[in-house]
Amino acid sequence: MLTLAPGTGTLVTSNSRIERQKPDGADYPIGMRKHCKGFSLIELLIVVAIILIIAAIAIPNLLRSRIAANESSAVSSIRTVNTAEATYQSTYPTVGFSSTLAALGPSASTGCTTPSSTNACLVDWIVAQASVAGSPKSGYWFKDTPNAAVSGIIPGYTMSGIPASVNQTGVRGFCANEDAVIRFTAVGSSQVTTEAGCAAYTALQ
Repeated sequence: MLTLAPGTGTLVTSNSRIERQKPDGADYPIGMRKHCKGFSLIELLIVVAIILIIAAIAIPNLLRSRIAANESSAVSSIRTVNTAEATYQSTYPTVGFSSTLAALGPSASTGCTTPSSTNACLVDWIVAQASVAGSPKSGYWFKDTPNAAVSGIIPGYTMSGIPASVNQTGVRGFCANEDAVIRFTAVGSSQVTTEAGCAAYTALQ
């Protein structure tokens, strides 16, 4: 049974449920807000815990994927340098192999002008300048060490690449000599600068 409470505009039922009339004529329970609850602290803590568990699983996997990609890029860069060194030697036979990594690249970041023995334009600017840890290419930096010159001609080289930050941008170290065989060591903590040192690494399959 419904009755109208005097002077209030409120309908009162026999079970004491009170309803008010909205301006648009729709009815809703006056106690509705009491039934609308937010998340409890325990529920929020459970959600946060689930997010942390997912992050703990996903982040190491992402890091491993990034390291694998950087190592693959480093191998590709050394292979590129090997090709560039062979071209450099045949182009400048009175010089031999290049004395620095920068000598294989252009003279400026804007590109190559006229190739020469000091800037042969055989590799891009990024590779040519990735000779310090502060300017790596895909997490790796490289060092091109020439062999001692014989009659003014450089007869060989050792190209080495290590992570800018071990266990973050990469793990393994890579190297190659003028034989163009790419080799690796399990942890690239320092650059190898001699042919004997590089030859002691494991050949990459």
